[in-house]
Amino acid sequence: MTATDLQDEEISSAEPEETAQEELDALNAPGAWEYGISTTYSLERLGIDPARYDFPIMVNKQVLYYLELFQGKQRNYFTQWLARSTMYRPHIEAELKKAGLPRDLVFLAMIESGYNPSAYSPAKACGLWQFIEGTGSRYGLRIDSWVDERRQPEKATRAAVRYLSNLYAQFGDWYLAVAAYNAGEKKIDTALKTINATDFWEIAASEGIFMETKRYVPKLIAAIIIARNPEKYGFTDISYRKPQEYETVSIPGGVSLEVVAATANTSAKELRALNNELRKGQTPPKSEYTLRIPTGTRELIAGNLDKLRPVTTTVYLTHTVKKDDTLDSICSLYNISKTTLLKANNLRSARLPKGLRLQIPSTSTKYVLAKNRQPSAERVAKGSGKDNRQQLVKYTMKPGETLAAVAKQYRVSPQQILRWNNIAHPSKVKQGQQLALYPTLPTAALAEKPEETAAAAKIAAVSKETAEKKKTASVPTLETAKKRSVAKAQPAGSGSKTSVRTPAVAAQKEQPPTWYVVKRGDTLTTIAKKFQSSPQNIRDWNKLSGNSLQTGDKLIVKKG
Repeated sequence: MTATDLQDEEISSAEPEETAQEELDALNAPGAWEYGISTTYSLERLGIDPARYDFPIMVNKQVLYYLELFQGKQRNYFTQWLARSTMYRPHIEAELKKAGLPRDLVFLAMIESGYNPSAYSPAKACGLWQFIEGTGSRYGLRIDSWVDERRQPEKATRAAVRYLSNLYAQFGDWYLAVAAYNAGEKKIDTALKTINATDFWEIAASEGIFMETKRYVPKLIAAIIIARNPEKYGFTDISYRKPQEYETVSIPGGVSLEVVAATANTSAKELRALNNELRKGQTPPKSEYTLRIPTGTRELIAGNLDKLRPVTTTVYLTHTVKKDDTLDSICSLYNISKTTLLKANNLRSARLPKGLRLQIPSTSTKYVLAKNRQPSAERVAKGSGKDNRQQLVKYTMKPGETLAAVAKQYRVSPQQILRWNNIAHPSKVKQGQQLALYPTLPTAALAEKPEETAAAAKIAAVSKETAEKKKTASVPTLETAKKRSVAKAQPAGSGSKTSVRTPAVAAQKEQPPTWYVVKRGDTLTTIAKKFQSSPQNIRDWNKLSGNSLQTGDKLIVKKG
């Protein structure tokens, strides 16, 4: 993950680097360090009641240094941390209590991130609890290119509570446990064994742990002392923030937060704050996602979900060929087929010279909010360029799937798919094979084989013809009038085998075809009823072999 992926909260380190270095320099000064409990600074003398805390409290030179630092040079930082703390403390303390851990550990998140769920450190630790990727994954947090649950406060808190429980079970001492949270359990365990130590202050007096870990425990103690009684230490008039309130709704994959905001009459910024773990401002593709939304908006969003329409777009990454790159290695890196890569770059040879800049096509599906139930043709994604590459769709064959089924899904012919992918015969298409599809090729390209014209073009032609008939019917000619007179004079049930229909009657019976997008809960019967037709007609028009439909399928329908 890079810092550019982070959104919503300010992108910052857990603490400014200059203040961190300032602390280390001060603590390393001669005579500044005191190992163990001080005989000079008693709790009673400092007016600190240990009964107020459930984390072990003591004061020495290092703790005193941080008590003074938080009230002095870092007062503004500490004020901000206190103000943000109330957004997360209720949930964190509830989880700590449930696990039987000291509730004062809620302030561990304060010294880790300043209660900033987007905090990102130079060591690539992230979130409220500053998990590195390995530890976060080990404790069940999803971390990939779409989602980083280290930035989701509730899930990260549950992971941190499990981690702290395990550390205390291992070391049996809270100072050692929180030091291990900072440095890693292996580092603390090795330090204890190397000098045959039994507590934190012994290894702090050695070279067995880094200075950053040595300062970690006294810093936490000072933060707990002040945060449990801020007014005593001069922190008054704090603008405490309210906890986040939300409800949840299931959203299709690939939907941008801007679109969801439009359905809920809220802002994308508010949704990003509630769903801080989403790294790209949209729900992950391919599966539904449970989204946190402002309280009171669930019904509004659910009612507008059927207005969301999928739009497939193609973007191009640039890859500069390196010394050891091969066509296979590049295709594996970007999960594309050789044919797709060669076609996208107009290459005829698999030989790739060093320094060659390759265009790597990648497709993604996003959802947009349609207005007034747009026709299907208006929802087809249009590329930003003029060449055919912008219409590329990468499709992977599923188990049991046939080439004919894929062709039908994308409204193209099997022969087109074979030609696009340089495949000689349908039998050569295998499960798991990636195919390059160009379902919305320009008219010039479709003209190569007129019989392969897209269904949308056919529909347009039929609609135009019908419209012309209607226009003709609206202005009767002399010949038309004569035919109407003959038809009117013809006795009912006469033996004539010739039936005369006026253009107006023809137009009435031959309604133009249109697109219909299958919604959740639709069946062939309900769709047929809606268009005053029959399920068999819909099967015939769309060449369906059965009754199975999927949400989002596009069907040709005619009103009976």
